[in-house]
Amino acid sequence: MSDQIYKQQVELAELIERYSGQDGVHATEVPSLYFIRRSHITDLNHSVYKPSLCIIVQGAKEVMLAQERYRYSPSDYLVASVDLPVAGQVVEASSDVPYLALNLVLTPSQILDVLRDFKIQGGKKENAKRGLFVSPMESSMLDAVIRLARLLANPDDIPVLAPLFTKEILYRVLQGEHGGTLEQMAIEGSSTHLIRDVIEQIMNNYDRSFRIEELAEIANMSVSSLHRHFKQVTAMSPIQFQKQVRLQEARRLLLSESTDAADVAFRVGYESPSQFSREYSRMFGFPPKEDIKRLKEKYDQTINV
Repeated sequence: MSDQIYKQQVELAELIERYSGQDGVHATEVPSLYFIRRSHITDLNHSVYKPSLCIIVQGAKEVMLAQERYRYSPSDYLVASVDLPVAGQVVEASSDVPYLALNLVLTPSQILDVLRDFKIQGGKKENAKRGLFVSPMESSMLDAVIRLARLLANPDDIPVLAPLFTKEILYRVLQGEHGGTLEQMAIEGSSTHLIRDVIEQIMNNYDRSFRIEELAEIANMSVSSLHRHFKQVTAMSPIQFQKQVRLQEARRLLLSESTDAADVAFRVGYESPSQFSREYSRMFGFPPKEDIKRLKEKYDQTINV
């Protein structure tokens, strides 16, 4: 890591600390920009990554996509180009040196604007690629990110300058070694764009059953092509993808509502509570009732510390 990047990360760490102050995920006054702070190593946390740029300035994190493991730290940045159910864990953090990171949510329209305005070479429809990648951090990207974060001190400047700085950040990602992956997500008719449409259909209707032919029709692909391209982007089949989304939503419902596992099982699309319990245990390591009790007890202990 160069001295310049180190100095930039020190400044960005100070900004994140200033506008977060305590552990958690903190929305900022800049739309789509979030700061994250953790003062300890975390358990594996299941969530759906939205298309976004993730930058760590202190600590390190590991993300599991299906059976693939991605580790990133201040030397790298991570980008999700489509919605992806993942499991993430902060693996380096302490009270003295907390994990500090930011997340910038991205949209296809923003990417298309950059491709058009900067006339980036490309625009060709290529084969689908994995929708998650880690790339080496560059000083030019951190410079744009810092200018975006500095706007928090001058909120009146945010409406005018935040879109410009975000565009510059996207430009840096698109110019990077994996920029083509993000580009394909936005190009209409590309394999990744078509798979994104299928992902959106599953995300919005995770509780209903799909025939694979129905999903193939949405993507305007054969069944075999859909399976191949979907797995290239997400590292899993459409059925496996839907199962992860269902189980994550079930866990959220069990944590937030006073309801039993059987009721939640039906609400997220399972026809058999016993099958739901088996698949829940396989994904989270404990049966629903035991898992939720464990999580709530851990939360209470955290609050009382």
